[in-house]
Amino acid sequence: MERLYQLHVGRVYSVVCRMVGYQDAEEVVQEAFIKIYKGIGKFRGESTIGTWIYRLSVNSSLTFLARRKRHTERMRAAGQMQDVADTPPVSGGALDRITLERAICQLPTGYRAVLVLHDVEGLSHEEIAKIMGWHRGTSKSQLHKARARMRRLLAGEGARS
Repeated sequence: MERLYQLHVGRVYSVVCRMVGYQDAEEVVQEAFIKIYKGIGKFRGESTIGTWIYRLSVNSSLTFLARRKRHTERMRAAGQMQDVADTPPVSGGALDRITLERAICQLPTGYRAVLVLHDVEGLSHEEIAKIMGWHRGTSKSQLHKARARMRRLLAGEGARS
């Protein structure tokens, strides 16, 4: 188990960071590895172990995001939070990465997952389809939509356009 962790923790952390943000990544990585350890006996070898680990990591991230969204909605309803989309984008050479990360965080979870897995992690559409439980064509179309939404976000048109 330690060897499995050492081999995959870097990539799992990278995906999770981009899915949930750096502040919550360690918690979600821990949850992902608990699922991996508990489920290793159920791994059937229909895909590579790396693809299976990605799937559990993405699923852990999506579960976390759903919980956070419910919590955020309750907080907003109570008037205790401002919507991230209401804050102006950061601009400037050194802060471009922050602007990019902020835009990624504003993407719907499915768009965020496909964009991170393909454009950041370099996975193929076939691998993404296996991880997400989609068809290859769905991965391609979701990536196209995610990139279009990113362009709008980065152009300052907001998350709701």
